[in-house]
Amino acid sequence: MAKYEKAMTGKFEEVLSHLENDIRNSAMTMNLVDESNYSCGDIKTAVRVYDKYFMRNKSRASLNLTIIGSGTDIFISAIGAGGGAGIIFNFSLGAEDNMVNVVRESVERIG
Repeated sequence: MAKYEKAMTGKFEEVLSHLENDIRNSAMTMNLVDESNYSCGDIKTAVRVYDKYFMRNKSRASLNLTIIGSGTDIFISAIGAGGGAGIIFNFSLGAEDNMVNVVRESVERIG
């Protein structure tokens, strides 16, 4: 499992759109599995679940992206999981880190 979290300021919709585009364009085998959106007052929440196929170990890994916004305050959480091959030994060869790094690099480009 790999995890990246970041608190920042910005416009919720712009940050969400930027992250969605970067994740989707990061690999041909990256797929949006499902999404959920919720608002309560000025608090907005977006959850996205992605999966990606890794040829090097013939497995899939998942990325859970959660973005919470209140005004211009934004919190981003990205958790990568899966990607292991084998029943007894779970060799992911960095699949989870790979997916979480897409989010980390995207956030760094936002500023």
